[in-house]
Amino acid sequence: MENKSKEPSSLVTVLHFIGLGLAVFVALFCAILLGDVGPWYFAWLIGTVMICLITAASGILFETELEADKDMEL
Repeated sequence: MENKSKEPSSLVTVLHFIGLGLAVFVALFCAILLGDVGPWYFAWLIGTVMICLITAASGILFETELEADKDMEL
């Protein structure tokens, strides 16, 4: 018989907890290793990612506007 319920199996739940525990361990290790400069690196990383995402979104909007202008000229 197949498990047709939408609930995840207990093995998947255990693997999620192990993965999240490992992520917490890595984050704590990095925080201890970096010390006082950790927040600066975190802000730099988040800022860089945000700049890349905003640039990509702006490019998509620009191309959409160009296509809309071409459709109106015809």
